[in-house]
Amino acid sequence: MKSNVKTSSPAFNIMSWMALVGGILVYLIGLWRSDMMLNEKGYYFAVMLLGVFSSISLQKTVRDRIEGILTSQIYYVSCVASFVISIILLAIGLWNADLLPSEKGFYAIAYFLCLFGAIAVQKNVRDNQCESDGISYSVLSTKDTIEEE
Repeated sequence: MKSNVKTSSPAFNIMSWMALVGGILVYLIGLWRSDMMLNEKGYYFAVMLLGVFSSISLQKTVRDRIEGILTSQIYYVSCVASFVISIILLAIGLWNADLLPSEKGFYAIAYFLCLFGAIAVQKNVRDNQCESDGISYSVLSTKDTIEEE
């Protein structure tokens, strides 16, 4: 079954970029202004980088599979594992941090805003790239894949 790539509205594109950039900026400003030691700031910065990268990579891998582009199972599992690990690392760090509950909530919300923004921006970039290239893709269901084998 053929399906044309549907691009997102300009409003969704703008909001996705605002979520990504805004989440990252708020998170980094919070780290910059905090009274944490430099090694703690580095930990939270590294966790943010891992989360943003793994969320982009996971979204791309899932989309590749939906579009019938071959991806290795080990890469898919690595993407899921790194995404989950980044969230666990943030949760452990915040649980053990000597911060007020409101500060912990601030970092958690900014972090998840970064993840959402990264996933949405990557989706929009890919959709727009496919549209500009005039590419259609086939959506393969599990049933279609089994019948081909």
